[in-house]
Amino acid sequence: MTERLKALSDAGVSIWLDDLSRERIETGNLAQLVTDRHVVGVTTNPTIFASALAKGEKYEKQVAELKASGADVDATVFAITTKDVRDACDILRPVYDATDGFDGRVSIEVEPGLARDTDGTVEMAERLWNEIDRPNLLIKIPATREGLPAIAASIAKGISVNVTLIFSLERYRGVMDAYLYGLEQAAAEGRDLSKIHSVASFFVSRVDAEVDGRLPQDSPLRGKAALANAWLAYAAYEEVFGSDRAKELLAKGAHPQRPLWASTGVKDPAYSDTLYVTELVVQGTVNTMPEKTLDAFADHGEVTGDTVTGRAAEAQQVIDDLEAQGISYDEVVEKLEDEGLQKFDDSWAELLDTVRAELDKA
Repeated sequence: MTERLKALSDAGVSIWLDDLSRERIETGNLAQLVTDRHVVGVTTNPTIFASALAKGEKYEKQVAELKASGADVDATVFAITTKDVRDACDILRPVYDATDGFDGRVSIEVEPGLARDTDGTVEMAERLWNEIDRPNLLIKIPATREGLPAIAASIAKGISVNVTLIFSLERYRGVMDAYLYGLEQAAAEGRDLSKIHSVASFFVSRVDAEVDGRLPQDSPLRGKAALANAWLAYAAYEEVFGSDRAKELLAKGAHPQRPLWASTGVKDPAYSDTLYVTELVVQGTVNTMPEKTLDAFADHGEVTGDTVTGRAAEAQQVIDDLEAQGISYDEVVEKLEDEGLQKFDDSWAELLDTVRAELDKA
């Protein structure tokens, strides 16, 4: 079963797991996925932590210790999440070393409430970076308008960043610009650019979920928008990182900001459960999958070569056809960003409630 995952990895797609819990860490499950399933990275978000804490008994001892020390809810959440991510970084460290820092990465997100606060985001990114203190860490910063200068400032400080919640092509270009600007600042300050890494998390399945809901059941455009959007994003990536500006930085040791396909679990059962993996195979990208999608691909996923390069014209036609049907691309992606931020806010509130209950119980 791992042959299919090996083929995906050999095609240049880094397989990252979109999940983390203390249960996975302490039972050896995460280490096993690295050894047996070609998993070379981990992503987390407020929803993942809320779920892990709600189900996990593995946190009770630490919660009791934190309560005894007088820690409040915010301090407890910070301590719990940073411990899990630090431990995951240590499990992934051999991958990081073997790939010269390319993979073996673990991501943790700044608090969702800071998504519209540039200075607060930079401060939180620095705090997480220093507290976890692992070179294979990535700090997740949402790609809001206020997030763009925070991305640049964090990169300039030498902090590696996973830019999250990217839906629109215009915003994605802003993200790449922020990364290059941050590298230019870092270079001006004499930093080693080879130590700074970044991925840009382009969200996939939610685009189809939103667009399909606006189309008739028999429309040939159903299930086309998400992949079209991703293919256009990849074309933008090739253009930006093929530019003289980027080449100058790469010549100084900088790395491209790899496209990461996020939200790749299929939401419509009418579609293949490996759709957003099979159709997004291209060298030098990351696909972060929930375990259900990882298992599905291991079981019956197919790698047929590069399914992304050269598909921009086909993709643009899909977007144009949707506009002709009265579906505004700009409106869809703006709505998805707002909803994405709201979902993370809700998950964070749930996480705080869960920890508050655990502290009361301890």
